[in-house]
Amino acid sequence: MAMPSHLQVVLGATGGVGQALVQALAAQGAQVRAVNRSGRASVPASVEVMAADLTNRESTRAACQGATVVYHCAGLPYDQWATYMPVWLDNVIAAVSATGATLVYTDNIYMYALTSQPLTEESLQAPISRKGKLRKHLAETILAAHAQGQIRATIGRAPDVYGPGVRTSAVGEQFFTAVVAGKRVPWLGKLDVPHALSFVEDASRGLLVLGTHEEALGQVWHIPTAQALTGRQYITLASEAAGVQARALAVSGLLLRVLGLTNAVLRESVEMLYEFNRAFGGTPTPHQEALRRTVTWYRQQGVPAATKQASEEMKG
Repeated sequence: MAMPSHLQVVLGATGGVGQALVQALAAQGAQVRAVNRSGRASVPASVEVMAADLTNRESTRAACQGATVVYHCAGLPYDQWATYMPVWLDNVIAAVSATGATLVYTDNIYMYALTSQPLTEESLQAPISRKGKLRKHLAETILAAHAQGQIRATIGRAPDVYGPGVRTSAVGEQFFTAVVAGKRVPWLGKLDVPHALSFVEDASRGLLVLGTHEEALGQVWHIPTAQALTGRQYITLASEAAGVQARALAVSGLLLRVLGLTNAVLRESVEMLYEFNRAFGGTPTPHQEALRRTVTWYRQQGVPAATKQASEEMKG
């Protein structure tokens, strides 16, 4: 992998993917600016930390000033997507257009039509939810701006992520605190249907690769994940890693509200195929190893960890 050169800016640097990306870039010796709302972050000493409000155009432009690559990893609670994500994206596009930076956009797979066939970058986009329709619109906005010569951009898509530092995910704090405690583990979907999940370090490495390859520009790329497993299999592997016998709790829509859980039901995906592998190579982390490392991280943090930190993470 080519080492990133010049300034790399990570927006949403304290979210799950953002914090992993900051660590990966710093480990390669890149000049990194970690951007979030608070201006506070636990990062390597070489990393610059900067506060910015992505709803403010001038603040966003200042955060991106001097960048070679801008990684847009900032996230929000689901109920704020429609209000803020389009504004954020407009401001980020304006910023990278003004500074000449390449935009690498972190995306999910909500825009695809439900299918039993493997998902590819060319799969039908027919979202059935408002969130999916919004994500489709945002991606189309980025690709149109690239096609019109306004910006240089690429999009990396991954399913729901999990791993060290990831709290506000469908397989995040609620899942792993239950595993470590040996309690019933909530699974937001059907227990025996395969779901593709992305280990956060794989997702961040995939974005880093896209940011260092000219041939990635102007396209959507599925970032490779390990083989999709069922919810029951993920819980079994995580329980083995924790040395406990945690049981699965399938969470229905009604129980979701009763428990006060805010995560959306996991997007079912039997399999994903990757043009990424043919273009750039790489091997995703096996789920057994990824779950072991995630369980270890949660144990080190103490459980339950921090609702406050999860809230800060979503603010990016």
